[in-house]
Amino acid sequence: MITTSTRTIRRSVAWIRLTTLLVALAVLAAFGPGRAEAKTAAKASSSSKAKPPAAKATTKKKTTAKATAKKKAAKKTAAKKKPTSKKKAKKTATRKTDKGTTKVCKSVTTGKGKRKKTKRSCKRVKTFQGHGVARAQLRTAPLEQPSGELAVWSENLGEGVTVNIYAKDAQGRPTGEFDDAALAALDEVFRCRRTQEVRAVDPKLYEQLSRMLDHFRSQEGGEDRRFELVSGLRYSERNSSRHHHASAADVRIKGVSIREMYDYAESLDPGGMGIGIYPTSGFIHFDYRAPGEPSYRWTDLSGPGSGKASKSTKKKKAPAKRPRTTPARRATS
Repeated sequence: MITTSTRTIRRSVAWIRLTTLLVALAVLAAFGPGRAEAKTAAKASSSSKAKPPAAKATTKKKTTAKATAKKKAAKKTAAKKKPTSKKKAKKTATRKTDKGTTKVCKSVTTGKGKRKKTKRSCKRVKTFQGHGVARAQLRTAPLEQPSGELAVWSENLGEGVTVNIYAKDAQGRPTGEFDDAALAALDEVFRCRRTQEVRAVDPKLYEQLSRMLDHFRSQEGGEDRRFELVSGLRYSERNSSRHHHASAADVRIKGVSIREMYDYAESLDPGGMGIGIYPTSGFIHFDYRAPGEPSYRWTDLSGPGSGKASKSTKKKKAPAKRPRTTPARRATS
């Protein structure tokens, strides 16, 4: 027979089992597989919203690549404008210091026989170099009267003239006086190329030209030599120029080196003359200075047209007419 205590124990065990089952069912209902799947799905949907599609990511990469390429191109352009290396900076600095200088090159021979070598040596020198002349270097002997014969061809005008600057008597002998008609003919050839202005050139200049021509015509094969006039009167020139005052000439003689012409012109200077040599342009300049000015010598390595003013877009006012210092001569019959 089952006692009362045994029945009570059995009932208690049954209640415990039932309670455990109910708790298990409640837990299963709260955290079962359906809820877990729902949570997983929710997480998946949220992650899909956070991440952009693959196509959008590719477009963003392309945009970034283009921006990078633009930046690189801008850097290259800036590098071209500014010297990035010390070498380029040094070259730029050298060009600035080259102002007022000219590159002069010459061949230098070294060694003898089989070891003989010719090298090209170059250096930069000042474009213009000038100096005064000591009295001891000037001519002291009186100048002889030239023949008066003068043949001049103007390169710029395409005109020439051959005359004798001295008048002659009835017997054809030089009188020692100037022939006004001959001087007037020379003045026409010496006229300003730009303005066609004609002024009376200093007769002393014509005498010096005649002395030079006599000297170089006396050389073998030089009977027909003549002056090629590069520039005579320059009326539009600044007032300080001797060309403006009709007392200067830029000349050359075909077949005679300009160095030889320059040296001989120096020997004719008793004082008050300016003599310059232009190796690049190939002529010599000589003039009579203003009264009281000493003699002067110079070498100018600038080329043709280097003294011209730079072009300007602005209209320039016409220069006021300046009175002549010496009236033009009129040819006499």
